[in-house]
Amino acid sequence: MKNPLRLAALSVLLLGSLAQAAELIPIDVHRDANCGCCKKWIEHLKDNGFAVTDHVESNMSAVKQRLGVAPRLGSCHTAVIDGKFVEGHVPAEQVLALRKRNDLLGIAAPGMPMGSPGMEVDGMGAEAFQIIRLTREGQDVLVADYPAR
Repeated sequence: MKNPLRLAALSVLLLGSLAQAAELIPIDVHRDANCGCCKKWIEHLKDNGFAVTDHVESNMSAVKQRLGVAPRLGSCHTAVIDGKFVEGHVPAEQVLALRKRNDLLGIAAPGMPMGSPGMEVDGMGAEAFQIIRLTREGQDVLVADYPAR
């Protein structure tokens, strides 16, 4: 072996990279092939430590129905994490909080509010939007209000 120090340094870097990859949080995102904002929301998740499996769907209504997303909570894409749904442009910190809530079926940012993650447009301010959680009893509960900016 010509340079054992170099080999040791390379090993440390490789192990560090593997440990970092193992810490990513798996999430499945179901979206329509033609939706650009869905791709932007996926990037938001990746930027915040998620390992995204991207499922391009031909019938999002069927996906939402199968996962228990009520039409009143609907948006353009639906994710699944730990068996719970994440509907629409929910900020990553709210997705992380959902993981700790076994009493919930899911969480939603209804509609497609301008300025929410994935719906940012240069030169346009953010609309006010809410994050709603759905309990196992079917109750909608306000989680967070994001003000207009």
